[in-house]
Amino acid sequence: MENQPVTILLAEDDDGHAELVRGHLIDVGVSNPVIRFTNGEDAWNFLARIGELPHREESKAYLLLLDIRMPKMDGVELLRRIKDDATLQTMPVIMLTTTNDPREIKECYSLGCNSYVSKPVNHRNFAEVLRQLGLFIMIIHVAPIEENQ
Repeated sequence: MENQPVTILLAEDDDGHAELVRGHLIDVGVSNPVIRFTNGEDAWNFLARIGELPHREESKAYLLLLDIRMPKMDGVELLRRIKDDATLQTMPVIMLTTTNDPREIKECYSLGCNSYVSKPVNHRNFAEVLRQLGLFIMIIHVAPIEENQ
């Protein structure tokens, strides 16, 4: 099977943060497709193939950039559901959030997140974090999600 680019799923309710993430990823050369969700429930429905909205595709590789504070379903609950699902649990999840509470960081790692990145309040520092994240995304290999694992 040919190596296909990973589709980046961005679960971020703040429009400004979402645009910053997209813009900085493009600036460092990340040309991967990005699908944005403004709440955790829509992201879960996409991944779990629930409802009428578009769903994830079989045999496609996804990486989730996940905010914690979101409406309808927060990022911690979405992470819990993903890592409890035999089909989805290998999908990489990077927490990308303004929350730097040590208890939440520990909880996210215990639930199975692959990385936890705090969004700095300072714009220049946030831009640098996104630059480094973009470089990381360009070099990682992500396995496609297969129904029968």
